[in-house]
Amino acid sequence: MNFILGISAFYHDSAACILNDGKIIAAAQEERFTRKKHDSSYPYNSVEFVLKQAKIKLSDVNNVVFFEKPFLKFERLLETYVAFAPKGFISFTKAMPLWIKEKLFQKNYLFEKLKEHDKNYKSDKNIFFSDHHLSHAASAYFPSPFEEAVVLTADGVGEWATTTIAIGKENNLEIKKEIHFPHSLGLLYSSFTYYAGFKVNSGEYKLMGLAPYGKPIYEDKIKQLIDIKEDGTFRLDQKFFNYATGLTMTNEKFNNLFGQKPRNPNKEKIGQFHMDIASSIQKVTEEIMIKLTKSIREEYNIKNLCLAGGVALNCVANGKILKEKIFDNIWIQPAAGDAGGSLGAALALWHIEKKNKRIVNIHDDMKGSYLGNEFSQDEIEKELKLIGANFETLKYEELIETTADLLSKENAIGWFQGRMEFGPRALGGRSILADPRSHKMQKNLNLKIKYRESFRPFAPSILREDLENWFELRCDSPYMLLVSQVKKELCFKMTNEDEKLFGIDKLNVKRSKIPAVTHIDYSSRVQTVHEDTNKRYYYLIKEFKRLTGCPILVNTSFNVRGEPIVCSPADAFRCFMGTDLDALVIENFYLEKNMQDIGLFEDYKNKYELD
Repeated sequence: MNFILGISAFYHDSAACILNDGKIIAAAQEERFTRKKHDSSYPYNSVEFVLKQAKIKLSDVNNVVFFEKPFLKFERLLETYVAFAPKGFISFTKAMPLWIKEKLFQKNYLFEKLKEHDKNYKSDKNIFFSDHHLSHAASAYFPSPFEEAVVLTADGVGEWATTTIAIGKENNLEIKKEIHFPHSLGLLYSSFTYYAGFKVNSGEYKLMGLAPYGKPIYEDKIKQLIDIKEDGTFRLDQKFFNYATGLTMTNEKFNNLFGQKPRNPNKEKIGQFHMDIASSIQKVTEEIMIKLTKSIREEYNIKNLCLAGGVALNCVANGKILKEKIFDNIWIQPAAGDAGGSLGAALALWHIEKKNKRIVNIHDDMKGSYLGNEFSQDEIEKELKLIGANFETLKYEELIETTADLLSKENAIGWFQGRMEFGPRALGGRSILADPRSHKMQKNLNLKIKYRESFRPFAPSILREDLENWFELRCDSPYMLLVSQVKKELCFKMTNEDEKLFGIDKLNVKRSKIPAVTHIDYSSRVQTVHEDTNKRYYYLIKEFKRLTGCPILVNTSFNVRGEPIVCSPADAFRCFMGTDLDALVIENFYLEKNMQDIGLFEDYKNKYELD
C-alpha cells in the first residue's frame, strides 16, 4: 500500500486528502471542523480525519505533497512590488513578516506541523510541492471519466498563472499555455464582488446570484478594463485596479468609470445599480469562457473538457458553455477551488511523478464527493443525549416516509446522512430540504432559516431518470455545477404587470410549477441524484415523488449565512435549534422542534460573521 497525503493551506479553504494506491479515500476542508468559514490555517483537523479514515498514522504515509510552490509565489510577490514601486509599500510591509516567518520556508514549517500528528514522523525528505495550477488541473482530469481531455483552469492566481490550458491523456497531464498575473479573470470577477459590497473569495457566488435581477448595461465600460481577444485571452488595464500591490481590489479610477464608490454593506442596501453591475460582469465572464473553450476545442480537437479553479464554480457560465455544444462532454471538479488543490497535488504526484497507471471510472472517481466524515448510530445517540436533545429512532422505511410526508406539507428539514461532502456544495449529505412547489419557500428559507439576502436562489435535487422531463439538460449534473432552463411547458408566462417590476420585486413572481428553485430567468442550478452514490437521498426523493408527483426537492447547504456547512451531529442540532427548521433527521434519528427543551433554543442569527 502506498499512501499520499495532499495538503492545501495558507490562502483560503485549507483542506487535506489521502490516497491509497491512487484511490481517493477521504478529503475534507478545515472550516468544517474549526467552524471558521474559509479557514486558511494549517488543516490539522482535516489531516487527523483523513488519517483516521485511512486507519493509519502519519508515519505510515509514503509522501506528503503541498498544492503550490511557495518560492515561486514569493518571486511573484517581489517582482510585482518592484514593478509597481513605490506604490504598494504599505501592503509590502504587511506581507513580508508573515512570508519570512511561515510561508517562505514552508517545508520546515510543514514538517514541524506534521510532527504534531505523529512523534515518529522524523524526516522531511518525503515532502513535495506541486505547481498550483497543475494541482487544479490534476484534480479535474484524473478523477474525470475521460481517457483524454483538455483541462481549463481559471482562478485568481497561483504562483504566476491565472489561467492555464492543459492536455490530459492516460496518466499524463501537461500544461500547454498560461496567462500570468496580474491579468486574471478570477481577480476581475472578485474586483466586482468587492465593488458590489461582498467579501472577496467568499461572495462571488452572491454576485452570480444577483446578476439575473439586472441588465448588462455596463458591459461596454467593463471592456474598457479588459482587452479580450478572439481566442479568449485577455489583458487587464492595471490603472483601474489596486489588487496587485494595494489593500483593496479597485481604485478611484475604477469608481469614476462606473460613477459610484464600492458599496458599504453596513450602510448601503443593494440597489438596481449593483444588480446591473453584477449582470454586466457575469456576461463578460461568460463571453471570455466561451471564447476560450471554442479556441481550445478548435486548436486541440479533443472532445472532452475538464474545468477547475475558482471560476469553474460559476455554474451559470458552465451552463452556457454546455449549451454552446463546444465540447461533447464536460466534467467539473466539485471542489474546484483551493480545497481541491490538496486532492490534485496528491493525484499529480501519484500519476505524473510516480508514473502509475490510470484506471478510468466511466462515472468519475469522486464517489459523489461524499469523502468527509460520518457517524455511527451509537456516536450520534451519545452526542444527542449529551446535548439534551429529544429524539425518536425510526426504522429506515418509516424515516423515509415520515420525512417525505413532512416535506410535502411545506416543512423545512435538516438532513444529515452518511459522509460529509467535499467542496462548497451540499449534495444530500449535509443539506436543508424543502418542497420546490411552494411559492413562499425561497423567501422563507432565505430570511427565516439561512438569515441571508432574499434574492439568493436555491437548487433542485432531481432523480436522474426524471431530469429531461423537468429541465433542458441532457447530461448528469451530480455536483450542482451546471445551470439549465426549466422546461418551457412547466413555466408560467409573465403578465404585463410582472414585466414592469424591477430588481428584487421580480422575486415574488411565480414562474413555474417549481417556483422555489426557478430563478427569475427561468433557470436552475441542477443536481442529479443517483441511487448508486446516495441511496438514502435518492429514495427520499422517490417517496416525495410518490406522494406529490414531483421528483424534486429544494436542496441548500445545512448552515446559516457566514457559517460553514455543519460537520457533526452537535453542529446540526445547534443550527436546527437556532433557525426556523421544522425537523431534523440525523441518520435514523428523528427530531421535531416542538419536542425540544425551550432552554436549548438560541439566537443563531448573529452567531457567525456575515460573509
